Amino acid sequence: MLLTIEKVIFLKSVSIFSAIPEDALIEVATAIEELDVPSGEEIVRKGEYGTSMYIIVEGRVRVHDGDRELGVLGEREVFGELAALDPVPRSASVTALEDSYVFRMSQSALYSLIEQHMDVARGILRILCQRIRDCDERISALSSNQPRTAKSMADAPGRDRSRDV
Repeated sequence: MLLTIEKVIFLKSVSIFSAIPEDALIEVATAIEELDVPSGEEIVRKGEYGTSMYIIVEGRVRVHDGDRELGVLGEREVFGELAALDPVPRSASVTALEDSYVFRMSQSALYSLIEQHMDVARGILRILCQRIRDCDERISALSSNQPRTAKSMADAPGRDRSRDV
């Protein structure tokens, strides 16, 4: 278990909290829950409702949908921010790849911090935008690897349909 000052120093090193004054991070540090997660343990499960955001202090986690890996996250990275902002069923599961130590921040603590410090909202938006870009790249890569079907060629832009009967 870390001392409050150690939590503040760590939070300050996480991009979404880096611009937040230390006195505000003291409040956050006292509100977060510390979790020791053994290797192989599921931290969040796809489909379950969640209202917490997680910050990886030590270790690595696997983000996945069943057997399909969506990504691997490590120290100072964040997950669960979508559920913390908008509590809907989780879109993926997260499982510890190795013994890990994470902070769990409740929705109320996150909202309070966002209300006082817009830099936190900007940081979360940066994370979400990057994840959308990553998804766009994957979609693009998948679609460029798909063979063109007769229907997709018939629907191609610029095709002269005047002779179609």
